[in-house]
Amino acid sequence: MEYAIGFLIAFAIAVTGVGAGSITAPLLIFFLHVPVAVGVGTALAYSAVVKFIVVPVQIWRRQVKYRVVGFMLLGGLPGVILGSILFRYFDLKGQQSVLYVVLGLIIIVSSGWHLYRHFRPVDRDTFQTNRPRSLAALMLPVGLEVGLSSSGAGALGTIALLGLTSLTAAQVVGTDLAFGFCVSLVGSSMHVLNGGHDSALLIKLICGGVVGALAGSLLAPRLPNRQLRLALSAWLLILGLQFCYKAVTSEAGSEPVPSAISTSAGRPITASIAAH
Repeated sequence: MEYAIGFLIAFAIAVTGVGAGSITAPLLIFFLHVPVAVGVGTALAYSAVVKFIVVPVQIWRRQVKYRVVGFMLLGGLPGVILGSILFRYFDLKGQQSVLYVVLGLIIIVSSGWHLYRHFRPVDRDTFQTNRPRSLAALMLPVGLEVGLSSSGAGALGTIALLGLTSLTAAQVVGTDLAFGFCVSLVGSSMHVLNGGHDSALLIKLICGGVVGALAGSLLAPRLPNRQLRLALSAWLLILGLQFCYKAVTSEAGSEPVPSAISTSAGRPITASIAAH
């Protein structure tokens, strides 16, 4: 099962270009029933490995703008470090509902952006700004989200690059992938150091992912990329809503039981004790 999931994730990334973090964590948590802390850490590590394979191709094609990546990392790296620390804090406190809400909302935003782009394609001529230095400030919350949920770098990084730079579409993809690789590497390292990963599961995912990436790369030109991306984004949106729903239901189920339990005399225990 783990090999198949690794294969499917990498195949979907190769065909649709949708980010690894947004897909991996939901699949691990919902279908393999992996704890949230382990699922997010393993997803980050898997994302780093997948992007390690993809980014050199982007570099070879000269689609990575190193100066822009540098500005993005000025805010993104501190953000992912802070996000990983906060994630560990909430996990230790046992506040699983908070983690579900964060992961769900970020997946909803990411998939929603992909759906918006499907129905409203981006016209590069409408973007006239070129303020790469502003990326540092914007990438701080993006890095924070990556550290908290393993997802967010792809969709939100793309939005920032489209709005603040004059990069071509291919350069946006390559530069964002390079940024995503760096923050995934740092974030996964912190989660691994804190024990938030499953080594055996990660190895199986990677083994399946290598085959999936090769198969997806070969079949991508023959498959309806646009339709597949639409279906995958809609499915991710549903998963994000499920995360939020699970957070609400788990929070409701964790309410303490009322302490005023009746005694055989018909009075609450607390009242009975007070009477004595």
